[in-house]
Amino acid sequence: MTIEHETIRLAKELISRPSVTPHDEGCQTLMSEYLSPLGFDIESLFFVDTQNMWARKGNQSPVFCFAGHTDVVPTGDVSHWQTPPFEPTEIDGFLHGRGAADMKGSLAAMLVATHRFVKDYPEHKGSIAFLITSDEEGPFINGTTRVIDTLEARNEKIDYCIVGEPSSTNEVGDIVKNGRRGSLTGTLTVKGIQGHVAYPHLANNPIHAAAPFLAELAQAAWDEGNEFFPPTSMQISNINGGTGAGNVVPGTMTVQFNFRYSTEVTDMFLIAEVEKMLSEHDFEYDIEWIHNGQPFLTDEGTLLESVNEAITKVVGKPAVLSTSGGTSDGRFIAPTGAQVIELGPCNATIHKVNECIKMRDLELLTDMYYNTLIGCLT
Repeated sequence: MTIEHETIRLAKELISRPSVTPHDEGCQTLMSEYLSPLGFDIESLFFVDTQNMWARKGNQSPVFCFAGHTDVVPTGDVSHWQTPPFEPTEIDGFLHGRGAADMKGSLAAMLVATHRFVKDYPEHKGSIAFLITSDEEGPFINGTTRVIDTLEARNEKIDYCIVGEPSSTNEVGDIVKNGRRGSLTGTLTVKGIQGHVAYPHLANNPIHAAAPFLAELAQAAWDEGNEFFPPTSMQISNINGGTGAGNVVPGTMTVQFNFRYSTEVTDMFLIAEVEKMLSEHDFEYDIEWIHNGQPFLTDEGTLLESVNEAITKVVGKPAVLSTSGGTSDGRFIAPTGAQVIELGPCNATIHKVNECIKMRDLELLTDMYYNTLIGCLT
């Protein structure tokens, strides 16, 4: 059986497990059974409701880590699917099933690339590791971040990390994510006095009170970005107020907004700026902040060089570097000092009905991972 067929076989086995977040449904057991004969020590780390795996072969530096997740998003109404979402199906060169692109195809390619590398280079330098969680699509509080805390507590460091998120756009390997913006969410509750709309002097409308502040917030510029990041953006995502009746002034209003910020600012700077704005407006309020992750950037180094050389070797041209899009678990790994990039299949169908991946792309991705291992560990 060829390497390419082995990747597809493993992808099918993983897709067939209905591992809707935070459930793993035996995916990590399958992975550990594949890695153990190659000399990996397997550590199962369960936190609250989340199954995690840390697998490592070797005890020397540098440590090359494949990071990913076995959980998938819910399928939605299965009657809208062309084929059952957890029955992997080949159609016209594509492999269909929930998780095919995000990201069980990547996991299969990682496994097979590692098997091939270990067999071809038994005396390779450093160590190879897998950091796998079943809580990436959910609250992400008991997954990668908890594993990293465990590793940090025993001073076990990752040097190079490929996160297998679907980074590609039109062709596998056309885009590599070499960083991500930070994410900060604020929830503002503005307090007023409920009353009858016909007697406004007896009420205090929190929507009216907060409107000038919200306009100022929406119009503010936070930075100009840099070579790798666009300017920091802020979007108001939710506004809730009122009883549902058209003749009642609401007593409170809640507004939620999110910053996607560059390396030009920090979360503390943004919090301070918003709270300074609030202090200049005359209304009573409470505000809560949730920091979802720091921005990170890998703009040079062995990993990025090896990845681009690998992609060029496999498809004939290097990738375009990008920091666009949302967040990934790379935000928990990069702050430890690791070089982190995201390289995975095309993202056109992720989270959608009829999620699928081109089977040829799985073969190419396997070769990219394999050649990156050569670049980093030989």
